[in-house]
Amino acid sequence: MNRRVALASLLALLTRHADAAPALVEAALRGDTVALRRLLAAGAPVNQRDERGRTAALAATQAGHVQAAILLIRHGADVNAQDDSRDSVFLLAGARGHTDIVRAAIAAGADLKSTNRYGGTALIPACHYGHLDTVRVLLDAGVAVDHVNNLGWTALLEAVILGDGGPTHTAIVRLLIRHRANLDLADRDAVTALAHAERRGFREMAELLRAAGARAAP
Repeated sequence: MNRRVALASLLALLTRHADAAPALVEAALRGDTVALRRLLAAGAPVNQRDERGRTAALAATQAGHVQAAILLIRHGADVNAQDDSRDSVFLLAGARGHTDIVRAAIAAGADLKSTNRYGGTALIPACHYGHLDTVRVLLDAGVAVDHVNNLGWTALLEAVILGDGGPTHTAIVRLLIRHRANLDLADRDAVTALAHAERRGFREMAELLRAAGARAAP
């Protein structure tokens, strides 16, 4: 093989691999597991990214295609790889309440200390949005219960401040108490979770916090 032919072959190979990543991401966005298996079998690098810095596994997670995301994770997708918005498979699955993806990500070595663009762990938005099962999995895995994000809020504060005070968020508060959350960590205005619950009229939540020893003032 002469030099020109060798260079042409190398260029063709590089082009195929460059095209494989967008194709993999597009298939992931569609949740097309058949196409994903075909592309992976053809040698598409599982962790290549699109123009937004997304891996295919992250794209599948964003689109809510749980089986596609898990398939990619089982093929070695990096669950900690963050895109231009600092989302990762693990962090976004926590925020969206995709509990099965969270479990798969933890099994694949998710960084439990990783943080999103708000400086929050996967646990904090899971509490915010009321993803009870996801919260349970994250707490059992050992995500720090008292981590403080860039807003000055812990998971407990976010569950109270941004929750609706209903049964699900109250159950989340109960879980956080059970996992020894510091009930008296206040926000930047020195307002505790109990004080927020009282101000918002979340009677059951406030009673639960008081029974656990929470104070209205730090």
